[in-house]
Amino acid sequence: MSDETRDAEEGIPPTRREARDGAPPDGVPLADTAFPTFDAEAIPPRPPLPASPVGGNPAVVRPLDTADHNAIREQWRAARDELESHVSHARDQIDQANERIKQRTGRDLVLAILIGLAFGAALLGSLLFIKALFVPFALAAALLGVYELSRALRASGRRVDVIPQLVAGAFLVLSAYFAEPWLSWVMLFVAVAFVIVWRLIAQMVAKDGRTYGDVLADAVISGFVQVYVPFLAGVALILLEQEGGQWWVLSFIAIAVAADTGAYAAGLAFGRHPMAPKISPKKTWEGFGGAVVASLVAGVLLAIFLLELPWWAGLIFGASILLSATLGDLGESMLKRDLGIKDMSSWLPGHGGLLDRLDSILPSTIPALCLYFLLSPWVVL
Repeated sequence: MSDETRDAEEGIPPTRREARDGAPPDGVPLADTAFPTFDAEAIPPRPPLPASPVGGNPAVVRPLDTADHNAIREQWRAARDELESHVSHARDQIDQANERIKQRTGRDLVLAILIGLAFGAALLGSLLFIKALFVPFALAAALLGVYELSRALRASGRRVDVIPQLVAGAFLVLSAYFAEPWLSWVMLFVAVAFVIVWRLIAQMVAKDGRTYGDVLADAVISGFVQVYVPFLAGVALILLEQEGGQWWVLSFIAIAVAADTGAYAAGLAFGRHPMAPKISPKKTWEGFGGAVVASLVAGVLLAIFLLELPWWAGLIFGASILLSATLGDLGESMLKRDLGIKDMSSWLPGHGGLLDRLDSILPSTIPALCLYFLLSPWVVL
C-alpha cells in the first residue's frame, strides 16, 4: 500500500462496529481514561435463596422450593380466614345482643351510644375552652326543641304557630345570657304574651268555628311551649354567665346523664317492678335505684374534684338533680302519652327526638342555679 493511500485512510473515521468492539481496523485497542474497561469481578455476588432445615436439623439447610412458598401462602390464608371468622362471629353476637336490647327497651343501643358520644364531645368542647361557644349550642337546642314540640302538638290537633314560637324563643334564650338576669322574667312575660296574642288574633282571622274551650287550650299550650323549652334553656345560660358557671353547667348535665345511664343499665339488668306503668311502662324501681347510685356518686366526685365543694354538698347536688331529672322524664312521658306518640321525633336514631334527651336536663337547670347561689364559694351574697 502506498504512502498516499495510507495517509488517506488515516483521515477516515472508524465504523460503528469497530467503535463498539473497542479496536480500530489495525487491531490496536482504544484507550480512554473516561471509560475504564469492564471488570466482571467487581460485580457483587447474587444473594442466596432462603433456606429451610433439612430433616428438622437447623444445621443442615436447603433452599426453599415452590412447595415451601405455597405452604407459607396457605398458612397465611388460613390465619386470615380464621381472623375473619372470629370478627364475623363477634359482630353477629353484638347484633343479636343489640336486637334483644332493642326489643326490650325500644332503642338501638349502638346508635344511641355513638350519637350520645358525639353530642357529649361537642358539649364538653364548648364548655372547656370558651364558654361563650355554649350559647349557640343552647340556642340551637332550644329552637329545635320548640320546633319538635310545636309539630307534635299540631299533629295532635292543637293550634300552635311555629314561626312566632321560634322568634319568641330566640329572644328569650339570648336575653338570658346577654342581659341582666332579672330581665329574663320580663322577657318570659313578653314571649308568653306575644305567642298567646298571636294565636288569638290568628283564630279571629281564621273564623273556623273552633270552640271557646279549644281556643283557650291552644293559647295556654302556646305559652307553655315558651316556659318549658326556651325559658329553661335560658336559665342554663344565666348559670353559665356566672363566674365559674361553666363548671356548674357541665356538672348538672353530667349528673343528669349519669342518672339516665344508671337507670337504663340497672333497669335493663335487674328491672322487674314497674315504677309508673300508666305513664312509662318501661321505667322500673330497680332502674330508679341505679339512677340514685349513679347520680349521688357523680355529684360527690364532681363536687370534690371540679366544683371545690365538700362531699356533703355533692350529695345535695346529686339528689336535687336526680329529683328534677326524674320528674322531668316522667312529665315528658305523660305529655307524649297524652299526645299519643312514642317519641317527639325520629331525628336522632336510638334516642328519638332532641326533647327526648333534654327532658331530664331542662328541668334540672332551676335547682342547679339555686344551688350555685347557695353553695358556690365564688358567690358573694
